[in-house]
Parts: sequence; C-alpha cells; structure tokens
Amino acid sequence: MSDNNPFGGSFGGNGGQYTTSVQYGGAAPAPAKVALGDAPAAPADVIKDTTTAAFAADVIQESRRQPVLVDFWAPWCGPCKQLTPQLEKAVKAAGGRVKLVKMNIDDHPSIAGQLGIQSIPAVIAFKDGQPVDGFMGAIPESQINEFITKVGGKGNGAPPVAEALAAAIEARAAGDMQTAADIYDAILAQAPETIEAIAGLGELLFDAGDTEGAEALLATAPE
Repeated sequence: MSDNNPFGGSFGGNGGQYTTSVQYGGAAPAPAKVALGDAPAAPADVIKDTTTAAFAADVIQESRRQPVLVDFWAPWCGPCKQLTPQLEKAVKAAGGRVKLVKMNIDDHPSIAGQLGIQSIPAVIAFKDGQPVDGFMGAIPESQINEFITKVGGKGNGAPPVAEALAAAIEARAAGDMQTAADIYDAILAQAPETIEAIAGLGELLFDAGDTEGAEALLATAPE
C-alpha cells in the first residue's frame, strides 16, 4: 500500500529521530472493572483514526488549537490492545483538554518513521504543530492520567476530578452508560476515595444486575 508522506522534512532533531524520556511515579491500584456490554464508538470530535494523508489536518493543524495525542499501534501488537482502551478512557475523562488520534503503522508507516519510532505502542503529544512529549510501551492508567494532565493542563481552573465527574454525569444523561462507567473507573484509578465516583459506579453496577459487585464497591467508600 502506498504511504505518501505529505511532510518533506523531519520531525524534531537528530535527523528525524524524535526521542523522549518521561518518568512518573508509581501506579495507583486499579479499581474493579464494570461490564456494561460493548463500548460505544468514541466521539469523533475527541477520538479518531487518521491516515498519512489526513495527518496534517488531524494532528498538525489541530494541535495549534489544543494538544493532540497520537497513538501509534498495529493490529498484531499485544501491548497496544492493552494501552489503547486505557488511553481512550483517560481522554474521555479529561473533558476535552486533549484529543486522541490513532494511527495504524502497518497501513501508514511513514509518519512513525519520520518520528524515529522503532517500537510500539508509542504515544506522542503534539502542541502548536510540533511533537513535544511522549512515551513508549503500555503504562498504568495513573501514569496515563498524569501524562494527560502534564500535556493538557487542568482545564479552566477546575480540578480534573470535578471535570471528570461532570463528564460522567453528561454521559449518563445521554444514555452512554459504558462511557460513564469508564470515566468513573478512571477517576477511582487516581482518586480511590472519591465518593461521587464510587456511588455513580455502584449505581451502574446495580443497574447492570451486578448486585454483589456494587455492594463490594460501596463497601470501599470512606466513612
């Protein structure tokens, strides 16, 4: 398949070899997962797939308006299958502070080559049309959330948890219970004692018929 790279130059320094080292603290314990059927497609304005031809518009131009995370993946990559759903969940919970663009490097290899990416999964953050940060490999949800906060800020002065809770309420009002569950799950990964998230996720578990799981979750609520 032809992969016509619209960029004649190289990204970053070192002859197009973009490298970065991002270090974070330890991961928070992961909360119990909730199963509410198949997850709906991610909103097109927050999460989307891209191609080599569309990369300039989807990433370079868009990053001049807000930070864009590019997830480089391939269908055969096991760690990619672990990381991508966590990225999607974290971006939804971020309340629009960043966008996520996914690129299949099997179909579109040239951009990854220009960025010097030699292993996947790889996530590169773009701001103002340039790659500014990134990480390689599947990392814990808590570190993904820290990375998004570092790149996208805390947004409009509101605490990230408050923003995420508002996004969960909005998802429930729209009938998108899986997205709401994902957001509550992401909140509890970084702030396990958030009573609103515990209650919200507990209600979803009850509604899904998992009474035992709901009771176990509610038992973790601080007194």
